Amino acid sequence: QVQLVESGGGLVQPGGSLRLSCAASGTIFSVDIMGWYHQAPGKQRELVATITSGHSTNYADSVKGRFTISRDNAKNTVNLQMNSLKPEDTAVYYCNARIKKSFWTGYDDYWGQGTQVTVSS
Repeated sequence: QVQLVESGGGLVQPGGSLRLSCAASGTIFSVDIMGWYHQAPGKQRELVATITSGHSTNYADSVKGRFTISRDNAKNTVNLQMNSLKPEDTAVYYCNARIKKSFWTGYDDYWGQGTQVTVSS
């Protein structure tokens, strides 16, 4: 079994900061791309940022310059530092990872349970 456990959501005022963390655990042989997605009420889940095992990053245009994704390959963790938060960043944030459970298997997508981020005064 593989689990992704997120932490760090909450309520913050506009202009504030939050740091989300996600740890992958269980039967893990290799972790490829890790990332964060968010889903606002009534909307589809959207990409926020991704990072490869080589630390190449990709960001949604709406968060460029404000959010920073990072990872620790040894610990199978991924973080999202969110600065200058705006009300439109309010959503449930989900951690995602492409994980290989053994040498003989392919990569599968795994998701965390989601953590609420609310930006409001």
